[in-house]
Amino acid sequence: MTDQTIKSVNPANGTVIEEFTPHTPAEVTAIINQSEACFTDWRKTSFEHRAKLLMKAADVLEANADRYAADMTAEMGKPLTQAKAEVNKCAWVCRHYAEQAEGYLADEIMESNGSKAYVRHLPLGVLLAVMPWNYPFWQVFRFAAPILM
Repeated sequence: MTDQTIKSVNPANGTVIEEFTPHTPAEVTAIINQSEACFTDWRKTSFEHRAKLLMKAADVLEANADRYAADMTAEMGKPLTQAKAEVNKCAWVCRHYAEQAEGYLADEIMESNGSKAYVRHLPLGVLLAVMPWNYPFWQVFRFAAPILM
């Protein structure tokens, strides 16, 4: 373990909001392995079940929008109205994919000289991304919502 911490600092007044201990390489590997194991089960779940969970995520985002927006403002200086709009946009994207993903991911019949041709959208697996900081909620949810469906 390292004794180094990552500090979240309020840019307006320099107050340390929270400190985090970085993961070790072994912890990162374990997290990725656990994610891959979860993916194996998740890909077998129904659209109905996934949609229900995304709708619940949207409900949680909306119910906590003020708190999440205040956290964004304290941690990065984002104007409160913009921060709240970002959280609400994330709730919207969860609802959108909960309602539309099954249609988006349906097999597409293609014209072909063969007996049958179609496009099938299949899950690929775990996604790891390093995101910019300026839209901390949106950068996650714009990928997470469709991927989870």
